[in-house]
Amino acid sequence: MGTRSANRVLQFFLVVFMGLGSIALWLAVPVFWVWLASQLQTSSQPSLGPYLLVLVGIGVSVFVLAKLLAAADRAYGRASGIGMEGRRRMPWHKSMRGERDEDTHTPPTVLTRTMVISVGLALACFGVWFFFFAGNSGPTT
Repeated sequence: MGTRSANRVLQFFLVVFMGLGSIALWLAVPVFWVWLASQLQTSSQPSLGPYLLVLVGIGVSVFVLAKLLAAADRAYGRASGIGMEGRRRMPWHKSMRGERDEDTHTPPTVLTRTMVISVGLALACFGVWFFFFAGNSGPTT
């Protein structure tokens, strides 16, 4: 198997990892920490411990997963030959003055596209659940 086909296989698995990881950011991580905190709650009176566990657990997990996803995005860039020439300047860090350079526009990375798609899917799933499956939790008269 040649280097080019090995890079294609690596790129495929990196994209799959980024897709699953970005979905895990919005779904698996919060559900896991809420489930774990519910297992630790022993009485009917709520205590602060499980709430702090959820807050800290989600924060740390999302931070670690985001670092892994960024590393996968950099590895994809190296495997695909899209070089990372130094630090990239994000559009929101640039000046809003007249020195707009259309030639220096960098296309979005695979991770950026994956995250946008996963957020869109998460919002769509939430909307479907909210409007069709959640039921009425408001006051009844």
